[in-house]
Amino acid sequence: MPPRNANDLERFIATHGLTATILPLSQPTATVNDAARALGVANEQIIKSLVFMLHDLPLLVITNGLGRVDRKKLGVALGVGRKRVKFADPAQALAATGFSVGSMPPFGHRRALRTLVDKGVLRFEAVYGGGGDGDTMMRLTTAELIQFTGAEVVDIAASPPVAG
Repeated sequence: MPPRNANDLERFIATHGLTATILPLSQPTATVNDAARALGVANEQIIKSLVFMLHDLPLLVITNGLGRVDRKKLGVALGVGRKRVKFADPAQALAATGFSVGSMPPFGHRRALRTLVDKGVLRFEAVYGGGGDGDTMMRLTTAELIQFTGAEVVDIAASPPVAG
């Protein structure tokens, strides 16, 4: 089955009456900094949709673009030890969502996934995530993100390193 793309995501948005918008970009956005610069927004408004595996089941974890997931906190939120939660490899992520790593949106996947959103994402009314292709992003409200994905809001961000 071929990977899903921005056109598939656009159809999903329209079918479900969402207000999210696909934004074609004229420059590469391989990093959070690149995406924020291209969109003229703060780095923290870029979200990452990451697929993790728990007991051979995929789950989606959404965090601010520059934030890292603390696997110990993630394990606590899931009621398991941190070693039970592993990053999905690109093939597992593609199989679970239909989207390639690097362009993955928070919804519109081949199947609904259990979703956890770091509470820091909710500091913003609007955020920008993968738009289904390498040259697209999607603007969406955090309210719609939570409502549509049924996400559990948790504290899973790693603390920033202490300067010393």
